[in-house]
Amino acid sequence: AVVDLLEDCKRYAAATGGLFNPAMGSVLRLWHEAREDGLDDPANAYLPDWEALQQDALHMDPEDILLDREASTVFLADPLMQLDVGAIAKGWAVQRAAQNAPQGLLISVGGNVYATGPKDSQGTAWAVGIRSPQDSNKYLHILNVSRGCVVTSGSYQRYYAVDGQLYHHIIDPNTLYPSSLWTSVTVVCEDSGLADVLSTALFLVDREAGQELLDKLDAQAMWVDTQGELYYSPGFRDLIRN
Repeated sequence: AVVDLLEDCKRYAAATGGLFNPAMGSVLRLWHEAREDGLDDPANAYLPDWEALQQDALHMDPEDILLDREASTVFLADPLMQLDVGAIAKGWAVQRAAQNAPQGLLISVGGNVYATGPKDSQGTAWAVGIRSPQDSNKYLHILNVSRGCVVTSGSYQRYYAVDGQLYHHIIDPNTLYPSSLWTSVTVVCEDSGLADVLSTALFLVDREAGQELLDKLDAQAMWVDTQGELYYSPGFRDLIRN
């Protein structure tokens, strides 16, 4: 299963032009440590050391993840590389669970929702809500979903403050810093692992580049910008119940 997961990781890294990168564990570790320290001691919150980020960024090439399916082995050609599959692991596991589940179930795992088929023999779609980034008690939309996955990534989910500036957990592999384009991105597609990947990748690029990814990988999305404005891929509105 680990080899299968990492094969998909490498495939999606290539498909997203490196926006999803399972080999940037060292960079993510620096941000995670800074965030945890900042949450524990807000008065002394700090940003990761820039030189350390740059140094770790030299060791995050997914091509250095060498897989041998016959031997069921994983070898990191760069000994300083660290893996982090947090941006796909939950969705990937949900996809495998859904493939082995009966028809007509709705699987919900921490923001990753998968419908294995309509909820009844009449073909009634499931109702899946997208929460507002500004108010978790409100929904931006309710979607009709009969089969496939809905995943949302947001800057409001994990973050901390340094000198009054908020820094969230979705790190751009090109800048080594959190992206500031969007507040949340919701992706709908057939594959839950891909939905996880896209909800991260789309968070890091503008709508035009994001739409190119959606077209290539057969998915739909909704973006919420930092002002609360909503934007949709062409097919997303067809999914909206209200």
